Amino acid sequence: MVQRTGERLDHSKQTFVIDLRYPKLIVAGVCTLYFLWIAYDPLAGSFLDMVDLPIHETGHFVFAPFGEFMGFAGGSLFQIIMPAAFVGYFIWKRSYYSAAIVLFWVGQSILNVYVYAQDAVEMLLPLVGGGIHDWNWMLERLGWLGHTKSIAGMIRLIGTITIFAAAVMSVYFAWNSPPQDYEEV
Repeated sequence: MVQRTGERLDHSKQTFVIDLRYPKLIVAGVCTLYFLWIAYDPLAGSFLDMVDLPIHETGHFVFAPFGEFMGFAGGSLFQIIMPAAFVGYFIWKRSYYSAAIVLFWVGQSILNVYVYAQDAVEMLLPLVGGGIHDWNWMLERLGWLGHTKSIAGMIRLIGTITIFAAAVMSVYFAWNSPPQDYEEV
């Protein structure tokens, strides 16, 4: 606390500095291990799957005005766009560590889409309301149903790379974060 000339010093408030680098590094490390496990075995699922599902279903309604194909694709698109929007928000606020942590969710969500896409031929996954399998419908319309494994593999690769990027960025921004000033009243 700096006192200016002629200014009364307020002793009722104390300022202290907290170094949050180590707690942030622990969170980054735990997230890295957990999300790399998801990348290793996406079929095992994660706690975020139950967050992704309502976002996915909402995406069908959000994208329905853009045509039938976009209505089907909108579920998978929206479940990636939604966490990516949070990443963008944190970047805009210059909270890069927070953006990196939320980027793990983006990668997990992409891997969740991979699970759905790779099921396009066998269609074994239970569907909400027993409806039409989005990825089977889309790939059949595009004439790409025979390329399901390759398409799903690319989606998995993108999700895994996203998780690796989140791991590197979260550790980097945790270690390079400035100390936080707090005032005790």
